Amino acid sequence: MNEQPIHALDPRYYTDPELFKAERDGLLSTTWQFAGHCSQLNNPGDYFTFELAGESLFCIMGRDHVIRTFYNVCQHRAHQLVSGEGSTRVVVCPYHAWTYELTGQLRAAPNGHAVPGFDKSAICLNEVRTETFVGFIFVNLDPDAQPMDTWFPNARAELEAWLPNWQTLKPLEWVEIEEHCNWKVSVENYSECYHCTLNHPTFATGVIKPETYDIQPQGYCLRHTTECQSLDNMTYDIDHSKPHADEYSSWFLWPMFSFQVYPGNVLNTYHWRAVDTERVVVWRGWYTEGGWDSEVIRRLAVQDRATTVEEDIKLVESVQRGMKSRGYKPGPLIVDPKSGVNSEHSIRTLHQWIREAHNA
Repeated sequence: MNEQPIHALDPRYYTDPELFKAERDGLLSTTWQFAGHCSQLNNPGDYFTFELAGESLFCIMGRDHVIRTFYNVCQHRAHQLVSGEGSTRVVVCPYHAWTYELTGQLRAAPNGHAVPGFDKSAICLNEVRTETFVGFIFVNLDPDAQPMDTWFPNARAELEAWLPNWQTLKPLEWVEIEEHCNWKVSVENYSECYHCTLNHPTFATGVIKPETYDIQPQGYCLRHTTECQSLDNMTYDIDHSKPHADEYSSWFLWPMFSFQVYPGNVLNTYHWRAVDTERVVVWRGWYTEGGWDSEVIRRLAVQDRATTVEEDIKLVESVQRGMKSRGYKPGPLIVDPKSGVNSEHSIRTLHQWIREAHNA
Protein backbone atom coordinates (compact mmCIF):
# COMPACT_ATOMS: atom_id res chain seq x y z
CA MET A 1 0.00 0.00 0.00
CA ASN A 2 1.40 3.37 -1.03
CA GLU A 3 2.07 5.88 1.73
CA GLN A 4 0.01 9.05 1.37
CA PRO A 5 1.55 12.55 1.66
CA ILE A 6 0.95 14.52 4.87
CA HIS A 7 -1.14 17.62 4.21
CA ALA A 8 -0.82 21.03 5.84
CA LEU A 9 -3.18 22.01 8.65
CA ASP A 10 -6.70 23.18 7.93
CA PRO A 11 -6.94 27.01 7.66
CA ARG A 12 -9.21 27.17 10.71
CA TYR A 13 -6.15 26.65 12.93
CA TYR A 14 -5.01 30.10 11.79
CA THR A 15 -8.29 31.98 11.38
CA ASP A 16 -10.78 30.72 13.99
CA PRO A 17 -11.03 33.00 17.08
CA GLU A 18 -12.39 30.09 19.14
CA LEU A 19 -9.30 28.03 18.41
CA PHE A 20 -7.12 31.00 19.36
CA LYS A 21 -8.97 31.27 22.67
CA ALA A 22 -8.46 27.54 23.24
CA GLU A 23 -4.71 28.02 22.66
CA ARG A 24 -4.57 30.90 25.14
CA ASP A 25 -6.40 28.90 27.80
CA GLY A 26 -4.56 25.65 27.10
CA LEU A 27 -1.34 25.65 25.09
CA LEU A 28 0.02 29.00 26.30
CA SER A 29 -0.89 28.16 29.90
CA THR A 30 0.88 24.80 29.97
CA THR A 31 4.15 25.48 28.12
CA TRP A 32 7.36 27.29 29.03
CA GLN A 33 7.12 30.96 28.06
CA PHE A 34 9.70 33.74 28.05
CA ALA A 35 9.25 36.33 30.80
CA GLY A 36 12.41 38.43 30.66
CA HIS A 37 16.16 38.51 31.15
CA CYS A 38 17.92 37.97 34.47
CA SER A 39 19.75 41.29 34.06
CA GLN A 40 16.42 43.06 34.64
CA LEU A 41 16.57 41.85 38.25
CA ASN A 42 19.95 42.75 39.70
CA ASN A 43 19.06 43.44 43.34
CA PRO A 44 16.56 42.19 45.93
CA GLY A 45 13.21 43.87 45.35
CA ASP A 46 13.76 44.50 41.63
CA TYR A 47 10.67 43.49 39.65
CA PHE A 48 8.99 43.73 36.25
CA THR A 49 5.49 42.91 35.04
CA PHE A 50 4.39 41.08 31.90
CA GLU A 51 1.33 39.37 30.46
CA LEU A 52 0.87 35.74 29.55
CA ALA A 53 -2.27 33.92 28.41
CA GLY A 54 -4.47 36.83 29.51
CA GLU A 55 -2.86 36.98 32.97
CA SER A 56 -0.85 39.81 34.52
CA LEU A 57 2.27 38.43 36.21
CA PHE A 58 5.40 39.86 37.79
CA CYS A 59 8.91 38.54 38.40
CA ILE A 60 10.77 39.73 41.49
CA MET A 61 14.18 39.10 43.04
CA GLY A 62 14.02 37.88 46.65
CA ARG A 63 16.45 38.72 49.43
CA ASP A 64 17.78 35.20 48.95
CA HIS A 65 18.55 36.19 45.31
CA VAL A 66 15.95 33.71 44.05
CA ILE A 67 13.78 34.95 41.17
CA ARG A 68 10.10 34.24 41.76
CA THR A 69 7.02 34.93 39.64
CA PHE A 70 3.56 35.72 41.02
CA TYR A 71 0.12 36.41 39.66
CA ASN A 72 -0.21 40.19 39.87
CA VAL A 73 -3.26 40.21 42.11
CA CYS A 74 -3.78 40.94 45.82
CA GLN A 75 -5.30 38.09 47.80
CA HIS A 76 -7.58 40.54 49.61
CA ARG A 77 -9.95 41.96 47.00
CA ALA A 78 -8.12 41.39 43.71
CA HIS A 79 -6.45 44.75 43.05
CA GLN A 80 -3.35 44.51 40.87
CA LEU A 81 -0.23 44.96 42.96
CA VAL A 82 2.46 46.45 40.70
CA SER A 83 2.88 47.88 37.21
CA GLY A 84 5.79 48.38 34.85
CA GLU A 85 9.12 47.75 36.51
CA GLY A 86 10.92 49.05 39.57
CA SER A 87 12.31 48.11 42.95
CA THR A 88 10.63 47.78 46.34
CA ARG A 89 11.39 46.61 49.91
CA VAL A 90 8.01 44.88 50.16
CA VAL A 91 5.02 44.53 47.84
CA VAL A 92 2.24 46.86 48.94
CA CYS A 93 -1.25 46.71 47.44
CA PRO A 94 -2.34 50.25 46.42
CA TYR A 95 -5.96 49.54 47.39
CA HIS A 96 -5.86 48.71 51.11
CA ALA A 97 -2.10 48.51 51.83
CA TRP A 98 -1.95 44.78 52.33
CA THR A 99 1.78 44.15 52.39
CA TYR A 100 3.65 41.08 51.15
CA GLU A 101 7.22 39.90 51.62
CA LEU A 102 9.36 39.39 48.51
CA THR A 103 8.60 35.67 48.95
CA GLY A 104 4.87 36.40 48.46
CA GLN A 105 3.99 35.75 52.09
CA LEU A 106 1.54 38.22 53.66
CA ARG A 107 3.41 40.48 56.08
CA ALA A 108 0.65 42.82 57.28
CA ALA A 109 -3.02 43.65 56.73
CA PRO A 110 -4.24 46.91 58.32
CA ASN A 111 -6.56 46.08 61.24
CA GLY A 112 -6.32 42.39 60.47
CA HIS A 113 -5.68 41.69 64.15
CA ALA A 114 -9.25 42.79 64.87
CA VAL A 115 -10.66 39.89 62.85
CA PRO A 116 -11.23 36.71 64.90
CA GLY A 117 -9.28 33.81 63.39
CA PHE A 118 -7.37 36.00 60.93
CA ASP A 119 -4.17 34.09 60.14
CA LYS A 120 -1.76 36.04 57.97
CA SER A 121 0.61 33.05 57.79
CA ALA A 122 -2.03 31.22 55.71
CA ILE A 123 -2.11 33.94 53.02
CA CYS A 124 0.43 34.10 50.22
CA LEU A 125 0.52 35.32 46.65
CA ASN A 126 0.01 32.59 44.08
CA GLU A 127 3.40 31.62 42.68
CA VAL A 128 4.12 30.53 39.11
CA ARG A 129 6.70 27.92 38.03
CA THR A 130 9.89 29.81 37.14
CA GLU A 131 13.23 28.71 35.70
CA THR A 132 16.33 30.54 34.54
CA PHE A 133 17.85 29.27 31.31
CA VAL A 134 21.23 30.64 30.10
CA GLY A 135 20.41 34.03 31.61
CA PHE A 136 16.75 34.15 30.53
CA ILE A 137 13.66 33.80 32.72
CA PHE A 138 10.91 31.39 31.66
CA VAL A 139 7.61 30.64 33.38
CA ASN A 140 4.90 28.00 33.13
CA LEU A 141 1.39 28.43 34.52
CA ASP A 142 1.12 24.66 34.91
CA PRO A 143 2.43 23.83 38.41
CA ASP A 144 3.00 20.21 37.35
CA ALA A 145 4.96 20.97 34.17
CA GLN A 146 8.15 19.02 33.52
CA PRO A 147 11.41 21.02 33.85
CA MET A 148 12.81 22.84 30.84
CA ASP A 149 15.69 20.40 30.56
CA THR A 150 13.13 17.63 30.05
CA TRP A 151 11.24 19.63 27.44
CA PHE A 152 14.38 20.74 25.61
CA PRO A 153 17.05 18.07 26.16
CA ASN A 154 20.67 19.16 25.63
CA ALA A 155 19.63 22.69 24.59
CA ARG A 156 21.01 24.31 27.75
CA ALA A 157 24.44 22.63 27.45
CA GLU A 158 24.66 23.40 23.73
CA LEU A 159 23.78 27.06 24.21
CA GLU A 160 26.34 27.40 26.98
CA ALA A 161 28.93 25.95 24.58
CA TRP A 162 27.96 28.27 21.71
CA LEU A 163 27.80 31.26 24.10
CA PRO A 164 30.91 30.95 26.28
CA ASN A 165 30.18 34.42 27.71
CA TRP A 166 26.47 33.85 28.35
CA GLN A 167 26.70 34.85 32.03
CA THR A 168 27.86 38.36 31.12
CA LEU A 169 25.43 38.96 28.25
CA LYS A 170 22.76 41.64 28.63
CA PRO A 171 20.19 43.04 26.18
CA LEU A 172 21.52 45.76 23.91
CA GLU A 173 18.14 46.25 22.28
CA TRP A 174 14.73 44.64 22.05
CA VAL A 175 12.71 45.61 18.99
CA GLU A 176 8.98 44.88 18.73
CA ILE A 177 7.86 44.01 15.19
CA GLU A 178 4.15 43.54 14.54
CA GLU A 179 3.07 41.01 11.94
CA HIS A 180 -0.52 40.78 10.71
CA CYS A 181 -0.80 37.01 10.82
CA ASN A 182 -1.54 34.18 13.21
CA TRP A 183 1.42 33.42 15.46
CA LYS A 184 1.70 29.90 14.05
CA VAL A 185 2.13 31.23 10.49
CA SER A 186 5.12 33.23 11.73
CA VAL A 187 6.56 30.34 13.76
CA GLU A 188 6.21 27.96 10.81
CA ASN A 189 7.96 30.43 8.52
CA TYR A 190 10.85 30.58 11.01
CA SER A 191 10.94 26.80 11.29
CA GLU A 192 11.73 25.86 7.70
CA CYS A 193 14.35 27.00 5.22
CA TYR A 194 12.62 25.61 2.12
CA HIS A 195 11.90 29.26 1.27
CA CYS A 196 15.33 30.68 2.16
CA THR A 197 17.23 30.58 -1.12
CA LEU A 198 14.37 32.21 -3.02
CA ASN A 199 13.40 34.80 -0.41
CA HIS A 200 16.48 35.50 1.77
CA PRO A 201 19.42 36.17 -0.56
CA THR A 202 21.49 37.96 2.12
CA PHE A 203 21.03 35.22 4.72
CA ALA A 204 21.44 32.40 2.18
CA THR A 205 24.62 33.77 0.61
CA GLY A 206 26.16 35.72 3.48
CA VAL A 207 25.84 33.32 6.43
CA ILE A 208 24.53 29.81 5.77
CA LYS A 209 25.19 27.22 3.09
CA PRO A 210 21.59 26.31 2.18
CA GLU A 211 22.54 22.88 0.88
CA THR A 212 23.76 21.97 4.40
CA TYR A 213 20.85 23.48 6.35
CA ASP A 214 18.72 21.11 8.40
CA ILE A 215 16.19 21.31 11.23
CA GLN A 216 15.56 18.36 13.54
CA PRO A 217 13.43 17.91 16.68
CA GLN A 218 15.23 17.61 20.01
CA GLY A 219 12.43 17.03 22.48
CA TYR A 220 10.20 20.08 22.07
CA CYS A 221 13.11 22.00 20.56
CA LEU A 222 13.67 22.40 16.82
CA ARG A 223 17.43 22.43 16.34
CA HIS A 224 18.72 24.36 13.29
CA THR A 225 22.20 23.40 12.04
CA THR A 226 24.22 24.44 8.99
CA GLU A 227 27.67 24.97 7.61
CA CYS A 228 28.54 28.62 6.98
CA GLN A 229 29.67 30.40 3.88
CA SER A 230 33.19 31.83 3.86
CA LEU A 231 33.34 34.30 6.75
CA ASP A 232 35.93 36.50 5.01
CA ASN A 233 33.21 38.89 3.87
CA MET A 234 31.42 39.24 7.22
CA THR A 235 30.73 42.84 8.20
CA TYR A 236 32.31 42.36 11.65
CA ASP A 237 35.44 40.76 13.08
CA ILE A 238 35.27 37.23 14.45
CA ASP A 239 37.53 35.77 17.11
CA HIS A 240 38.12 32.36 15.57
CA SER A 241 39.77 31.07 18.76
CA LYS A 242 36.43 30.84 20.59
CA PRO A 243 34.45 27.58 20.46
CA HIS A 244 31.83 27.50 17.67
CA ALA A 245 32.79 31.05 16.57
CA ASP A 246 32.72 29.91 12.92
CA GLU A 247 29.18 28.53 13.13
CA TYR A 248 25.52 29.57 12.97
CA SER A 249 22.97 27.62 15.01
CA SER A 250 19.44 28.06 16.26
CA TRP A 251 17.31 26.52 19.02
CA PHE A 252 13.54 27.03 18.70
CA LEU A 253 11.83 26.28 22.01
CA TRP A 254 8.21 25.33 21.38
CA PRO A 255 5.97 27.21 21.21
CA MET A 256 7.21 30.83 21.09
CA PHE A 257 10.90 31.45 21.66
CA SER A 258 14.13 30.97 19.74
CA PHE A 259 17.83 31.48 20.34
CA GLN A 260 20.02 32.20 17.31
CA VAL A 261 23.79 32.32 17.51
CA TYR A 262 25.51 33.98 14.56
CA PRO A 263 29.20 33.51 13.70
CA GLY A 264 31.34 35.20 16.32
CA ASN A 265 29.08 33.89 19.14
CA VAL A 266 26.59 36.73 18.57
CA LEU A 267 23.25 36.09 20.28
CA ASN A 268 19.92 37.08 18.75
CA THR A 269 16.53 35.97 20.08
CA TYR A 270 12.97 35.82 18.79
CA HIS A 271 9.96 35.93 21.07
CA TRP A 272 6.46 35.64 19.62
CA ARG A 273 3.59 37.22 21.57
CA ALA A 274 0.17 36.37 20.16
CA VAL A 275 -2.15 39.41 20.22
CA ASP A 276 -5.20 37.88 18.59
CA THR A 277 -6.11 35.45 15.82
CA GLU A 278 -4.44 37.53 13.10
CA ARG A 279 -1.77 39.56 14.91
CA VAL A 280 1.50 38.64 16.57
CA VAL A 281 4.29 40.82 17.94
CA VAL A 282 7.79 39.43 17.44
CA TRP A 283 10.42 40.71 19.88
CA ARG A 284 13.86 40.63 18.31
CA GLY A 285 16.62 40.80 20.91
CA TRP A 286 20.34 41.50 20.47
CA TYR A 287 22.87 41.05 23.28
CA THR A 288 26.39 42.18 24.17
CA GLU A 289 28.70 41.66 27.12
CA GLY A 290 27.41 43.86 29.91
CA GLY A 291 24.85 45.35 27.52
CA TRP A 292 27.54 47.77 26.33
CA ASP A 293 26.72 49.65 23.17
CA SER A 294 28.21 48.10 20.05
CA GLU A 295 28.14 49.75 16.65
CA VAL A 296 28.92 46.36 15.13
CA ILE A 297 25.86 44.66 16.67
CA ARG A 298 23.62 47.64 15.93
CA ARG A 299 24.65 47.53 12.26
CA LEU A 300 24.01 43.80 12.20
CA ALA A 301 20.55 44.34 13.71
CA VAL A 302 19.73 47.06 11.15
CA GLN A 303 20.89 44.84 8.28
CA ASP A 304 18.83 41.94 9.64
CA ARG A 305 15.68 44.06 9.89
CA ALA A 306 16.17 45.47 6.39
CA THR A 307 16.63 42.04 4.84
CA THR A 308 15.41 38.85 6.56
CA VAL A 309 12.81 40.53 8.79
CA GLU A 310 11.19 42.63 6.06
CA GLU A 311 11.29 39.71 3.64
CA ASP A 312 9.53 37.45 6.15
CA ILE A 313 6.83 40.01 7.03
CA LYS A 314 5.71 40.09 3.40
CA LEU A 315 5.63 36.30 3.28
CA VAL A 316 3.69 35.64 6.48
CA GLU A 317 1.13 38.37 5.89
CA SER A 318 0.48 37.03 2.39
CA VAL A 319 0.02 33.54 3.83
CA GLN A 320 -2.48 34.85 6.39
CA ARG A 321 -4.52 36.49 3.62
CA GLY A 322 -4.40 33.24 1.67
CA MET A 323 -5.63 31.25 4.67
CA LYS A 324 -8.94 33.11 4.39
CA SER A 325 -9.41 32.34 0.72
CA ARG A 326 -12.18 29.93 -0.21
CA GLY A 327 -9.85 28.80 -2.99
CA TYR A 328 -7.24 27.35 -0.62
CA LYS A 329 -7.20 23.62 0.05
CA PRO A 330 -4.19 22.52 2.16
CA GLY A 331 -1.60 20.86 -0.03
CA PRO A 332 0.89 18.12 0.78
CA LEU A 333 3.99 18.98 2.80
CA ILE A 334 7.29 18.35 1.06
CA VAL A 335 8.72 15.83 3.51
CA ASP A 336 11.97 14.42 2.15
CA PRO A 337 13.01 11.16 3.89
CA LYS A 338 16.59 12.49 3.78
CA SER A 339 15.49 15.78 5.45
CA GLY A 340 17.63 18.75 4.36
CA VAL A 341 16.89 22.32 3.36
CA ASN A 342 14.24 21.52 0.75
CA SER A 343 12.14 19.45 3.14
CA GLU A 344 9.28 20.44 5.46
CA HIS A 345 9.81 17.66 8.02
CA SER A 346 10.10 20.37 10.70
CA ILE A 347 6.64 21.67 9.74
CA ARG A 348 5.31 18.14 10.07
CA THR A 349 6.68 18.13 13.63
CA LEU A 350 5.16 21.54 14.42
CA HIS A 351 1.77 20.43 13.08
CA GLN A 352 1.97 17.33 15.29
CA TRP A 353 2.61 19.54 18.35
CA ILE A 354 -0.26 21.87 17.38
CA ARG A 355 -2.68 18.96 17.01
CA GLU A 356 -1.54 17.51 20.33
CA ALA A 357 -2.17 20.84 22.04
CA HIS A 358 -5.67 21.20 20.62
CA ASN A 359 -6.57 17.58 21.30
CA ALA A 360 -5.50 18.05 24.91
